[in-house]
Amino acid sequence: MSMTSVFCDVDDFCLVFEPEWHKRLICNTKKPLVISKLSLSEIMTIIICFHQSAFRDFKHYYHKVFSEEAKRGKTSTGWKFGFKLHLIINHLGEILSFCLTTANTDDRKPVPDLIEDLTGWLYGDKGYISEKLVTWLKEKGLNLVTKVRKNMKPKELKAFDKAMLRKRAVIESVNDQLKNISQIEHSRHRSPFNFAVNLIAGLIAYTRQPRKPHIDVSALTEGVPIAF
Repeated sequence: MSMTSVFCDVDDFCLVFEPEWHKRLICNTKKPLVISKLSLSEIMTIIICFHQSAFRDFKHYYHKVFSEEAKRGKTSTGWKFGFKLHLIINHLGEILSFCLTTANTDDRKPVPDLIEDLTGWLYGDKGYISEKLVTWLKEKGLNLVTKVRKNMKPKELKAFDKAMLRKRAVIESVNDQLKNISQIEHSRHRSPFNFAVNLIAGLIAYTRQPRKPHIDVSALTEGVPIAF
């Protein structure tokens, strides 16, 4: 049965039930009557449809705040609906820059906003492969190093670059802490403002951690700034 059909049946019932119910209520003159923004029939319809659904709690059942803003995109772990947080960190695990986009945004698109005022070496995953981007970053004083895809010719890399690419997974440790300790990823937001506040607060909480995921490169870098 559709939600509209359920609502019509429930509303017909409430038209008869509510007047009789209010007649039998014991009035409390000390407290003012609170008027709900939702009618009784609307509330009952939501609850009835909830029990007809496969959901087991309301935090997953309620209407999505970002139903129009959020997008569906594919990542290395599968399809996601929502937003994507892009990060640049250094070898100490410190956040140098971040940007928020919809889940279907190409990883290379926010790079110009992320690298402002940065110089040195950038180590990224295969999603950042682009000769045009490499050339543009070179002009900005940044060297982008990535692995190659299976259908691409092998690329000659320095031993240090190969070692740093193997250590690039440190950013996944940072993401894991942001999601599971700072709790920046969940579906309980009731407004875009609440979403933004929670995200910024989570990032700030991470930056204040005394010990962060990091790479010991002091013996290899010779003062070269590194970012992931």
